[in-house]
Amino acid sequence: MNSLQQKLNQLNLTTMSQHLSKPCWTASSKRHTRSIDRRFRLARLQAKHSIDSFNFNHHKTRLQCKTRILRLLDLGFLEKGTAVVLIGNPGVGKTFLAKIIAWRACQANRRVLFTTAMDMLNHLLASQVDHSLIRKLKLYTEPTFLLIDELGYLSLDQQTSNLFYQVISTRHSHKRSTLITTNTAFSDWGNILHNTTIATAIADRLVENSEIILLGGESLRKANKGPTPTA
Repeated sequence: MNSLQQKLNQLNLTTMSQHLSKPCWTASSKRHTRSIDRRFRLARLQAKHSIDSFNFNHHKTRLQCKTRILRLLDLGFLEKGTAVVLIGNPGVGKTFLAKIIAWRACQANRRVLFTTAMDMLNHLLASQVDHSLIRKLKLYTEPTFLLIDELGYLSLDQQTSNLFYQVISTRHSHKRSTLITTNTAFSDWGNILHNTTIATAIADRLVENSEIILLGGESLRKANKGPTPTA
């Protein structure tokens, strides 16, 4: 009950007070819905996925990590600036799970951004041409929750590795959560991040305060295609 409703009740205008509460609640609800819709658009998720559509029975690794995955949906890790790393072969559901967590964060009205590793790095590379790098870096360093998809599909040169390090290092120092999906184990990051020095520096910052989830099994995309028909 707000202060206006309290005053109306004190004046025995309870009917007016009761009628006042519904439009106030409706207006508040609409504002909240618009705010969440805006968070979703800015997050660049393209789809709203629920944990109900995540098949925990697809592979034993999903069942083994089920409690940890469900705990991520409570979003407590965002308060601690915890990093999340989803590791697995292509098609095992890393991106899908990342988007489930991201949509949950949008619903909690958190500032979220989803990007692929190469889209982010190409954007930052282009910003060096017009000397807008510092401003463009903020796009990736300031959101409460940044999701970087598909790290490891292409090797990075020294310039892009340095840019990647800047993003991770800045977010780590400000205790902002980053989620990374990758098909490459930490031990092989030196092969995709130009050299082991940069790879170690990035991995150290991620592992220091992180949830690392391994997803196994066959590719879901391959399974959904079914067997190839025979003549």
